[in-house]
Amino acid sequence: GGPGQSPAGRALPVHSSPGAEEPSMEAEELPLGCGGQGDSPAAGGCPEGEERQDPPLASVSNGGEAESGKELVELKVIWNKNKYDVKFCLDSTGAELKQKIHSLTGLPPAMQKVMFKGLLPEEKTLREIKITNGAKIMVVGSTINDVLAVNTPKEAAQQEVKAEENKKEPLCRQKQHRKVLDKGKPDDVMPSVKGVQERLPTVPLSGMYNKSGGKVRLTFKLEQDQLWIGTKERTEKLPMASIKNVVSEPIEGHEDYHMMAFQLGPTEASYYWVYWVPTQYVDAIKDTVLGKWQYF
Repeated sequence: GGPGQSPAGRALPVHSSPGAEEPSMEAEELPLGCGGQGDSPAAGGCPEGEERQDPPLASVSNGGEAESGKELVELKVIWNKNKYDVKFCLDSTGAELKQKIHSLTGLPPAMQKVMFKGLLPEEKTLREIKITNGAKIMVVGSTINDVLAVNTPKEAAQQEVKAEENKKEPLCRQKQHRKVLDKGKPDDVMPSVKGVQERLPTVPLSGMYNKSGGKVRLTFKLEQDQLWIGTKERTEKLPMASIKNVVSEPIEGHEDYHMMAFQLGPTEASYYWVYWVPTQYVDAIKDTVLGKWQYF
């Protein structure tokens, strides 16, 4: 057997006394499982004592290490009312987790909004984000089929969104919104009139906050069919047709004001939130942006 003579090789003759050449054949083959003669550098750096196992066993023991050797963490991935139990490597990145979620849900990574104490950073590892066993990972996003389905007329889409909203907890209790609402009303908030629906004023709507708590004003440029969202830093000029939806909800305890979102892209991640919209303008804003004027 030469240098490749293995412990396994020596153990074999016990049951194979009739064919004496068998053990030596095995002894020659076995080291190859580890990439060459037992003691040569080509042995693939197998740990001592493992280098002469059968190839299948070698791959099992080393395969385990390729995956662990790194710590695994157990996650609960929740998407679309489905729960998935996932074991995932702590040193993998958020981007790799998105790939895993893709394989579970069919949801392409680009369409995923993955939440763990806020938006999951793609470039950081799960260890850096301090994800521990049993952590709940929320995934928001629509598959391509869902997105195609949303190209129904805006009216129908609105109804669906309404139904969805009724199922969820009130938006104003969600953490991202509480941050802004807890600042209280802006000092220059516009007066609200309950139980009345008014047309849009000719002046910009001001005295509102956006989701980072900065002051924001809305100007409806009907002749250009644009909505201008103005902050201290800049003014975004959005074609009305590019706004896919408008969502609003009364603010708890201040029902004469609403929080409102303009959907600027395909998923909820693209909502632009505005807080403290006087209730009398809510319907007029929705009608203007979603283009109902032409029906009058």
